[in-house]
Amino acid sequence: MHCPKRPDCVMPPVVHPTKTCVNHTFSNTVVPHIHPQHNVTVNHQNYQHNHYFPQSQSVAQEVTNQQNFYPPGSAPYPYGR
Repeated sequence: MHCPKRPDCVMPPVVHPTKTCVNHTFSNTVVPHIHPQHNVTVNHQNYQHNHYFPQSQSVAQEVTNQQNFYPPGSAPYPYGR
């Protein structure tokens, strides 16, 4: 780079890759669950059908970070003090 004798010296631009922004949308979906039941009585005996609905659970971790930009010539604490 060559800088002539002027107060400003301009470097060539740095072109970063295109940033992709993802927008998350959420919607509600109703899923009807139908549990047919058939009772049979034989000789006064009742067959009782008990339905169980085990559930599992998982956890997703989202991580964010923050970029802070300061004006030229200033520095954030603790570097500026």
